Amino acid sequence: KGLRGVAGKKTDVNKPDLFHLIDGRDYTGAIAVLEFERHHKENRKDQALWLAYSYFHNGEYRKAITVYEELMKKPNYDASLHVYKACCLYAVCEYAAAREEALKGPYLEGLRIRLLFHVAHKLDDEETMMDYHKNSPPDGLGESVEDQLCLAAIQYLRAHYQDATDVYKRLLLENREHYALNVYVAMCYYKLDYYDVGLEILQVYLAHEPTSVIAANLKAC
Repeated sequence: KGLRGVAGKKTDVNKPDLFHLIDGRDYTGAIAVLEFERHHKENRKDQALWLAYSYFHNGEYRKAITVYEELMKKPNYDASLHVYKACCLYAVCEYAAAREEALKGPYLEGLRIRLLFHVAHKLDDEETMMDYHKNSPPDGLGESVEDQLCLAAIQYLRAHYQDATDVYKRLLLENREHYALNVYVAMCYYKLDYYDVGLEILQVYLAHEPTSVIAANLKAC
């Protein structure tokens, strides 16, 4: 990743590798490493950003917000921080604040629009949702995998399960290596009462990720 860079101190050989922890989704471990470095004044490239990233993925959204706010006190800070902070505000259900913050940030390969689309859904702002749906990037959703997943998620949340299924199945045909899409399709079929079909599709994912708690729970249903 572009943020990756290591200080290169001799003590680093005795510490767990930060990016190995992040790649393994061990965000508690990543936070421990980064907080240790901060405490001992060991510098790392984009240290604060990685800490906020780890806080966010560990569900510690308030701590991530604090880090982003500290970074925004610096002159000429990266405006992308507004979008990252907005994601945290969305996670703690402060939807109006999330919208206000996101509008201060850049497009960020569609992240801002996807966030605003979900915010509009939470705020029951149908007009804004339709605008993001019908407009093209950078003012609306595009055809990227991320944008289409965002659209399908909203369709699912609005109980438009067939519409969501159509999006997920198309993405799966185009991206067969994205095995998690099978779980999303299976969830839609479960909601549509096609239990046998959903179970068959779910097995494809379980063959690759047999320890998945979500897939196991869905199978049990």
